[in-house]
Amino acid sequence: MRFSPAKVLTVLGLSTSLLLAACGEEDPATPSPAPSAPASSATPSATSSATPSPTPTPKPIKASDNLDAVTVTGEYGQPPKVTVKSPWAIDKTRTKVLTSSKGAVVKEGQTVEVNYFGVDGRTGETFDESFSRGTPVAFSLAQVVPGFSKGLVGQRQGSRVVIAMPGKDGYDASGGNPQAGIEVGDTLIFVVDLVNVQLDGPQGPAVKPKAGLPTVTAAKDGSPQITVPKTDPPTALQVQPLIQGKGKKVGENDQVTFDYRWVRWSDGKLLEESYSGEPATAALSGLLPGMVKGLTGQTVGSRVLLVIPPAEGYPDGNPTPSVAPQETLVMVVDILFTQAAQ
Repeated sequence: MRFSPAKVLTVLGLSTSLLLAACGEEDPATPSPAPSAPASSATPSATSSATPSPTPTPKPIKASDNLDAVTVTGEYGQPPKVTVKSPWAIDKTRTKVLTSSKGAVVKEGQTVEVNYFGVDGRTGETFDESFSRGTPVAFSLAQVVPGFSKGLVGQRQGSRVVIAMPGKDGYDASGGNPQAGIEVGDTLIFVVDLVNVQLDGPQGPAVKPKAGLPTVTAAKDGSPQITVPKTDPPTALQVQPLIQGKGKKVGENDQVTFDYRWVRWSDGKLLEESYSGEPATAALSGLLPGMVKGLTGQTVGSRVLLVIPPAEGYPDGNPTPSVAPQETLVMVVDILFTQAAQ
């Protein structure tokens, strides 16, 4: 049985562990946050007569209140060169725009797609970067270390920014990241290219729908309202863009963030909607066949009307939401973000 869009929400994957607040080990090329003890343990063996030396206390680094000591060269989209006179630290998370843009604004908790380059302020060494992988990384800002989110909220798609964050906004809470050479208290410097940003709603020119389809009007809050005609439903899948977005095309195996509203053709009754809450994020391949066919190839920013016949919806019906066997479904979908499966 297929599930409704609300039943298949999934957490976005992240191809690198170092940005996550709670890191995983999916990418063998990146350090894990909880490495096993190194072979040269500070605790002597039972046969050793050596007395362990006390752990030296790190010399405090005077924290700067600006990013003047950080130099970044290189164009947006290309790997940057980052230099800083180490050891260096920042007093609080600070951001500087290196390349400006008029693209969509990043908001708290949204999904973004970025390329990034990370340098440890204490050592001046690179600890991680995505440019050499050839593919940007997509993730929710609700899942990353606090400084990364603080630094990107309010920035724009198409911009390059440099973010410096103190340890408390980086990896102090997880004890640093020894395999990456990150110690508690280390200031982290990130150069970030904002490739794509989740939209708040559809953006683009309106498209005149063909005759005979359900009509879609906007409520006062901007959410779509669907009126079903008093005619027999079409027998084939109907895909009608209502707003033509200019963003990235949706791939069949993508993970998509979208708002939706759907009703039954038979009585126009609302089954589910997301506009009163949060957008859905799901693997497109896990949705109804009519949604997979209808949304594949559509562009981010689009509003799409789908009329889904029983064979591509719930041919045998569905208990929740309540769909009778052989019921035709009508759905409006606003495509807000898409990313290739991680």
